[in-house]
Amino acid sequence: QVYLEESGGGLVQAGNSLRLSCVASGRTFSEYTMGWFRQVPGKARELVGAIIWKPGMPNLEESVRGRFTIVVDNAKKAAYLQVSSLEPEDTATYYCAVTPGSLYAQSESNMYLYWGQGTQVTVSS
Repeated sequence: QVYLEESGGGLVQAGNSLRLSCVASGRTFSEYTMGWFRQVPGKARELVGAIIWKPGMPNLEESVRGRFTIVVDNAKKAAYLQVSSLEPEDTATYYCAVTPGSLYAQSESNMYLYWGQGTQVTVSS
């Protein structure tokens, strides 16, 4: 079992930055896929970006490319979603998710085995 805990969300003004954290505990994998998703009420959960660790380059969705980045610190069993130049449209609950192995259908949320509880990001204009 893997437990994921996100933190770092909050209320910020447009243009500002946040760093969302995802700390894992429990079982570890030598190779895994880690994704960041976001969801607003009434809409499906959407992929923000993902990284295949062993180790790899993050793959960010076009809508956030250049503003968001993913950093993994394997020694701390933590991953970070660095978000900058925030826009009101980025308001959502952000989730991290992990699944063992290399997942190439990274946007398929049902392919991830483990999920955190989410952290709310609210961007005011």
